[in-house]
Amino acid sequence: MTAHRRIIAYPTPELMADAVAERTLLTLSGLLAEPGRDRVDIAVTGGTDGTAILRAIAGSELLDIVDWSHVHVWWGDERFVAADSPERNAVGAREALLDGLVEAGRMTEAQIHEMPADRRPASAVAAASADENAEALAAAAADYQRELVAELGDRPSLDIAMFGLGPDGHFASLFPDLPQVTMDDPSVLVTGVADSPKLPPLRLTFTVPMIANSERTWICASREKKADAVAVTFLGHADPHAPASFAAARTDLLWLTDRAAASLVC
Repeated sequence: MTAHRRIIAYPTPELMADAVAERTLLTLSGLLAEPGRDRVDIAVTGGTDGTAILRAIAGSELLDIVDWSHVHVWWGDERFVAADSPERNAVGAREALLDGLVEAGRMTEAQIHEMPADRRPASAVAAASADENAEALAAAAADYQRELVAELGDRPSLDIAMFGLGPDGHFASLFPDLPQVTMDDPSVLVTGVADSPKLPPLRLTFTVPMIANSERTWICASREKKADAVAVTFLGHADPHAPASFAAARTDLLWLTDRAAASLVC
């Protein structure tokens, strides 16, 4: 059964980031308090809103209510570039939150599940054919899917899957009218994107079936430039022109915005 979608709008982008950070920390803490629960799994995101939320988590007074030794971190999409590239979502997430938790001894590297980086030399990347790029992406997507299954079972489910929202309505690296948006095979959890309209062009992303199997899916967006995207994705359903309209979850499906981004909806 798919969760009913809801939208919550906060006065400003800063308050939105703080509120989503608190919601995240309280949710993680509550889940870990459940009898028999020994881990929680969350997918984080990059971009302006995603990074602001991670920084707000790092600076929150509630940070210590979570036993981070039982938290596993994943990514719903990633730029397929070198591991140390500042374009990678994981690099930004580490700087904003994760490296500090590891350095403080609250988490270990084994709990941080980065999507594979492009390990090819820069010269090889520059000279690669379309077929070679597709092969590299397919191998990387298969590697991450194997890690998901090894950690979470044959039908992996995340406790929280958090995504930003692009002005074009994309989420994860599922872009308008590209074939990855409508992939509906539940056995394909991760796929490559070779022609992203937003640079860099090579990416990895969760598929809609992987996202929909999450307990909680949260779409985060702020500022007026996202207002059209919030409206068409929140009010629409399964529209390939607005990929986030495919968002689904088992129990909690939220659009978390500021008032400017939600101005066409509420």
